[in-house]
Amino acid sequence: MKVELPPIPEEKEVLLSPSDTALLIVDMQNDFVRKEGKLYVPNAETTIPAIRNLIDKARNANALIIYTQDWHMKDDPEFKIWGEHALAGTWGAEIVEELKPEKDDFIIKKYRYDAFFETPLDYILRVKGIKNIIVTGTVANICVLHTAGSAALRWYNVVMVKDGISAITEFDYYATLRQVDFLYKGKITDSSGVKFITRM
Repeated sequence: MKVELPPIPEEKEVLLSPSDTALLIVDMQNDFVRKEGKLYVPNAETTIPAIRNLIDKARNANALIIYTQDWHMKDDPEFKIWGEHALAGTWGAEIVEELKPEKDDFIIKKYRYDAFFETPLDYILRVKGIKNIIVTGTVANICVLHTAGSAALRWYNVVMVKDGISAITEFDYYATLRQVDFLYKGKITDSSGVKFITRM
């Protein structure tokens, strides 16, 4: 069966104020990004340069940077679906070396797909006056999409960076972009299209 991909509009440039924008890096951890990881995502490693570029832009603009970290107990029910992965305190749960957080960044340890679910993420964003969320990371149609959708349902403006997300299959990747555009009215762009400006 062949499925026709609906048009997915893309923005060549998205201008954002650093004072009300957060860069969100979802689950760029060893178990997902490295080939020896327990739940390896093809192409996850290829997104590192784009995400690194966005981190550098955000730091230079003094924009908020937030990482999510999948963080599971030994008997986590989710292992019945995916097998053991991102076990708390292990190498697999660590954020990849190339994208390591710095002291002023926030790290959200999450137990489900959605980074808003029973975490302080929304509280941090509200306190910091955030309106726009740039979403990157893995896995596109799972934790990335659930988090982006949850952000949109809270009326944050979502910017999805297409070269900064990865999925297990190509179908899942494009389905994610389609959902963000069609269902959540987010903006789709690439890492070069994200621009921080001091005056809006």
